Amino acid sequence: MERASDWDHAGRLEASLSALDARDPRYATEAVERLLRAARAAGASDLHLTPAEEGLKVDWRRDGVLQRAALLPLEIAPNVVARMKVLAGLLTYQTDLPQEGRIRFDDGVSEMRLSTFPTLRGEKAVVRLFAATGRFERLDELGLPEEILEALTRRLGETSGAIVVSGPAGSGKTTTIYACLRALVESAGGRRSIATLEDPVEVEVAGVTQSQVNPRIGLTLEAGLRWLLRQDPEVIVVGEIRDKSTAETAFQASLTGHLVLTSFHAGSAAGAVSRLADMGVEPFMLRGGVLGILSQRLARRLCDCAVVAEDPARRLGLKVGQARVPVGCEQCGGTGYRGRIVLAEWLEPGSGAVGRAVLDRDDAPTLERLAVEAGMATRWDRARAAVEAGTTSPDEIRRVLGWGGDDAS
Repeated sequence: MERASDWDHAGRLEASLSALDARDPRYATEAVERLLRAARAAGASDLHLTPAEEGLKVDWRRDGVLQRAALLPLEIAPNVVARMKVLAGLLTYQTDLPQEGRIRFDDGVSEMRLSTFPTLRGEKAVVRLFAATGRFERLDELGLPEEILEALTRRLGETSGAIVVSGPAGSGKTTTIYACLRALVESAGGRRSIATLEDPVEVEVAGVTQSQVNPRIGLTLEAGLRWLLRQDPEVIVVGEIRDKSTAETAFQASLTGHLVLTSFHAGSAAGAVSRLADMGVEPFMLRGGVLGILSQRLARRLCDCAVVAEDPARRLGLKVGQARVPVGCEQCGGTGYRGRIVLAEWLEPGSGAVGRAVLDRDDAPTLERLAVEAGMATRWDRARAAVEAGTTSPDEIRRVLGWGGDDAS
């Protein structure tokens, strides 16, 4: 999704912060307010405040890439982090242990999650900015390929089975899960019991009973899921599968009349099946319980300033002709990119040769080969198509997907 032409967010932020007097008792309050406003205006997903020798480094993650935004005097770093902790309702005097809380922005709608962590030079603070209301709320706004959108929508209409959204950190899994939740609420019209167990709850969805884990009192994902099954749910969202016991409980629920949505860290759809099997999940659960696995990555979209070049595609080994490469202009803040696209693959592990391979515990390359023979387009297929269409660059594909071995070509 592209942002407006008001591009020089870092320059504006530095100018705004330099106008403040560090000796003013309200410096920390004003600085934090300007930092949070600027991060939201820049479309950042994360804001990092890191104490270093040269000062308090302010970096933000835009379009998946960490960028320097400002540098504050080191001596005021504790006050700035303390102010953020006040907004999040955390203990300001506790600086030697990690803490986590939520900040509600002054519009009363936008929320952020603050995480603090002790380092050698003081506390580091990271703010996660949740997607603004109205952005990427619907499945058709995610940019998924048409055939995957159709398959996912069809599977969301099932009454039992599991849908797994996989990918590395920062690949948009949570955004997709929330879009699925909204689609379920809209299609059910209040006639289905929908519940979630999340860590943490990032966005409130009307029509859904949402709960948050609390390990300090024993409410783990596994324990919470077992209790949740006694609440007569028809649709269950488990924020993330992290261990064998949670996976087995979730997939068992998918086999006993519940529609289960969850996320999982894996590099590909076939890799998700293989990793779940390695975790100890029985093959019959994967074949019989999983309706589909949506694997996704996010790649930056080229700005209009990009130019055509032939060498980068050949140099990076992508079998395409000429490709567009980033240049940088005022509209993209000199990065050469504006917004992101999704590279997705969809695998249904319960059908045909793929299903037999799952039962045989075949490895990820074998599963992927069989899925491709059955018609699955891989992440590399999507990447080549995006490069050929001039939507992104070969360098960006290598940044997101790596070199990938033989399947990279």
